[in-house]
Amino acid sequence: MPRGGKKSHKGQTRRFANPEEIERQMRMQEKESPESDQDSSSEEEEEECKKKSPVERLIEIDNPNRTPQKKKASEVDVNTAPIELSRREREEMEKQRAKERYDKLHREGKTDQAKNDLARLAIIKKQREEAAKKRDEVRKEKEVGNRARLTPLGTED
Repeated sequence: MPRGGKKSHKGQTRRFANPEEIERQMRMQEKESPESDQDSSSEEEEEECKKKSPVERLIEIDNPNRTPQKKKASEVDVNTAPIELSRREREEMEKQRAKERYDKLHREGKTDQAKNDLARLAIIKKQREEAAKKRDEVRKEKEVGNRARLTPLGTED
């Protein structure tokens, strides 16, 4: 005998109930119950049982793990109740709103990073302006030098 004292049924032949025996037991149960009021209700119950699957007949309680049937988009009423979001969805939406708010402030130049960037840009603009002035001066000196070379020494304009 296996450990635990329980006998295994593996390898044994299967035993099925005889259909005639099942019918006989059902007739016995019907005779025992009063048929007057329950006839009409039993017919309704039979119709309901035919509509439901075997599992649904056994379990008619609220099962929190059972997923509800999905509705079609045309059947859903948008104006009924506010949508309950999960924690992840809520956090994702808050993160997105914060990013949009930061981007808006950044475009307006109100964030620290934007202020630093604008200061850097101002410095770069100054440097470029100074470099442009120097280039202009150098170009003017070259032009003056070129004119001096091109004109003969004794003649002036």
